[in-house]
Amino acid sequence: MVRKLPIGIQGFEKLRTDHFLYVDKTRYIYQLAHNNVPYFLSRPRRFGKSLLLSTMKAYWEGKKELFSGLEIEKLEEGNPDAWRSYPVFYFDFNGVNYREKGALERALSYQLREWEEEYSLSRDGGSHGGSIGEEKNQSDGDLGERFRRLLKNAREQTGLRCVVLVDEYDKPLLDVVDNEEIQEHNKEVFRGFFSNLKSLDEYIQFVLITGVSKFHKVSIFSDLNQLNDISLDEDYADILGITEEEMLDVFSPEIEALAERRKLTVSECLAKLKNQYDGYRFSPDSRGVYNPFSLLKALSSKDFGAYWFETGTPSFLTRKLKDMEFDVRKFTDRTLYASEGTLKDYTGDSLDPVPLLYQTGYLTIADYDSVGREYTLAFPNEEVKYGFIESLLPEYVADCGAGSGNDIFTLRRYVEQGDLDGIRRVLTSLFANITYTLKSDPFEHYFQAVIYLVFTLLGKFTVCEMHTFSGRIDCVVSAKDFIYLFEFKRDDTADAALAQINAKDYALPFAADYRKLIKIGVSFDSETRKLSGWEVAE
Repeated sequence: MVRKLPIGIQGFEKLRTDHFLYVDKTRYIYQLAHNNVPYFLSRPRRFGKSLLLSTMKAYWEGKKELFSGLEIEKLEEGNPDAWRSYPVFYFDFNGVNYREKGALERALSYQLREWEEEYSLSRDGGSHGGSIGEEKNQSDGDLGERFRRLLKNAREQTGLRCVVLVDEYDKPLLDVVDNEEIQEHNKEVFRGFFSNLKSLDEYIQFVLITGVSKFHKVSIFSDLNQLNDISLDEDYADILGITEEEMLDVFSPEIEALAERRKLTVSECLAKLKNQYDGYRFSPDSRGVYNPFSLLKALSSKDFGAYWFETGTPSFLTRKLKDMEFDVRKFTDRTLYASEGTLKDYTGDSLDPVPLLYQTGYLTIADYDSVGREYTLAFPNEEVKYGFIESLLPEYVADCGAGSGNDIFTLRRYVEQGDLDGIRRVLTSLFANITYTLKSDPFEHYFQAVIYLVFTLLGKFTVCEMHTFSGRIDCVVSAKDFIYLFEFKRDDTADAALAQINAKDYALPFAADYRKLIKIGVSFDSETRKLSGWEVAE
């Protein structure tokens, strides 16, 4: 039988009936269901939230045959209440353009209409025997009342309490994050709709809400203060994502095929997969998990691409970082910190982009101070690191795309060839194309940011060690046949930069290296916004 990888498969029933490979996470379904409290779970996009909700739906609908051979089948043995068919209300907020006014109301009304047909309810609360007719404009209160009637009627008709599953609740908010008017309106819609979940507890068996971010000011959370947020809970740290043990247990034949295609040993292949896609941690003491979408795509394509990053570009985030003059060097010097509260709750109007970068998957937990209850955050892996830096550079430098002559690929070729004139031309052009701004001293921030971004990206192809501007050498680039020592000066001379390399013996650690050592002093002029000096010594 062909081994089918479940790339993009979000329906549990299809996954099982069409015989896709499945990483068994059903022990978490059992654990959540039997604790029987309302839950909230935040995870980045393409991390399996929809499949988790679909699996929960199949479980609560009593579709025992889909769970044959899985861990939950054994866990439920001897339980007389197992595999009952509960009324399930599954809200899916994907696939709608929420930038249009009224889109959220229409999406909610469409889903309610299907259940009203199922439970023979008209919109005025009475029963009916036919179609409920064409859509009408519904106020937030009308939508909430319709949902309330559905929960009550489903409980009365089935004799069982209702299950409410909400997939990507925050999409109507994140889609309009740059439109405050519509976002505030959508928050009000949620306030009138989901507040029913608190007042109708006797009609509800189970609630699970998922999203990328937990918007602190949305009444879905302020009213539902009984929601158990398990986003940072160690017991559920790998409920989504794939652990290394799971990967080896389920996908060993695919890993061997990838290694063979890329002419690697299995050990080398595993190390490459780990560097590229592992590293997500959703609790301080948890083990890392692989990005499931990227891992499956790599095994399917038999190549190490930037698959997760290619599915969406963080343009809002990169613009925000540039506009607030965020020090991008913090991304790799382990000085990004956050409290537990800021990681869990996103207010929408915060000037701090770090919590949103964590929630959206561009940062993950790297360390934790249990005394101060402070988290240190960092890029989880190379896919995210280089993908994010690549998307950030155009915010600072115009005309730096592939083929422009000012791009990283061109610079890398010059570095590998030892072409000093070429290296100088690219750096000169990059700094000449720095985005214009009216802020008082743009070049101080942009000068440091562009150097960091360019040489971090260069480290994707060579070994590039970036340091802060604190007296140590600014950048060491190690190519196959050359070692470059760069020192950068702003509003000083290139001779002074080169003199610092010599005075502080920066070349000494490389004295026994067979490669040719090249020392380069570079100066920049803030007023003209140009590379103004270049001195080389070998």
